[in-house]
Amino acid sequence: MAKKETGVFLALLVMCVVLSISNEYFLSTTNLLNVGRQISLLGIMAVGMTFVLVSGEIDLSIGSIYALCGLSTGALIVMGWTLFPAIMMGLAIGAAAGLVNGLLSTYGRLPSLIATLGMMSVIRGSALLMTDGQPVTVNVRRGAMESTYDAFTAMGQGYLFGVVPMQLAFFLLVAVLGWLLLSKTGFGFRLFAVGGSTKAARVSGIHVETTKIWSFIIMGLLAAFAGFLAMAFLPSGQAGRTGVGLELDVIAAVVVGGASLSGGTGTILGTVLGVFIIGVLRNGLILSGVSPFMQEVMIGLVIIIAVAIDKWSSRQGRA
Repeated sequence: MAKKETGVFLALLVMCVVLSISNEYFLSTTNLLNVGRQISLLGIMAVGMTFVLVSGEIDLSIGSIYALCGLSTGALIVMGWTLFPAIMMGLAIGAAAGLVNGLLSTYGRLPSLIATLGMMSVIRGSALLMTDGQPVTVNVRRGAMESTYDAFTAMGQGYLFGVVPMQLAFFLLVAVLGWLLLSKTGFGFRLFAVGGSTKAARVSGIHVETTKIWSFIIMGLLAAFAGFLAMAFLPSGQAGRTGVGLELDVIAAVVVGGASLSGGTGTILGTVLGVFIIGVLRNGLILSGVSPFMQEVMIGLVIIIAVAIDKWSSRQGRA
């Protein structure tokens, strides 16, 4: 475990100890599994954001992709599609959105902050147009086939071995696959090289644009997958509300986990720990009876502190 990950792990450990002392329900199996389920969708998208941040870019459109793909999948099931084609279509939409983000940020020469900020509105507007601003509800009465509906909700509401929430199982699977891709493949090596120094990567023969575009596509796919699971857990959503502001929590989790906003630094393990810190903090504040408004303040402070530590560490490393 690297120095940054060790620090994040120790912070998580201290937080868990404090919460377990202050609240007797925190360490209960029910509460811990509930925390795991609550952070799963955030975690799936945070894995994707790790790839984007490591490449030196950022994606602000993921909340909109999450909404569009989840609602699209639900709408197709209501139209009578079976589960697999509906999921594939939702994932394809997410990948296409990621591809557009990547093209705008590379060949389009737009800063990814601006490109994805614009795409956030474009995709959100597309979801509103698709649904005419009305909620999408998936159930048999509205046209979904019973077998498809049962399989659909099982992926969001079911339990693996009757104990582990399916959403948590999917998050752990995505985290393992993300770790293998980022740490054990040539693509991961190229991603770190591009994020560390674009010029050096070009000199080394790495196709910078292609590498960055693939990071956006991975982000789009995982945002779409999380959107599908969210729709499967609560089979109803509205384009104007679903996923709003979600990108801030995702970026926060990745940065808290040790990834650098300047690129070239980040690990899946650190991201997973960062996701757990955000989830445990929220859960602890709820158990302590802290108001939702104060929770937002404290999460914001955590983000500021994490970014400040990242910048301070970067300056120390260059000194």
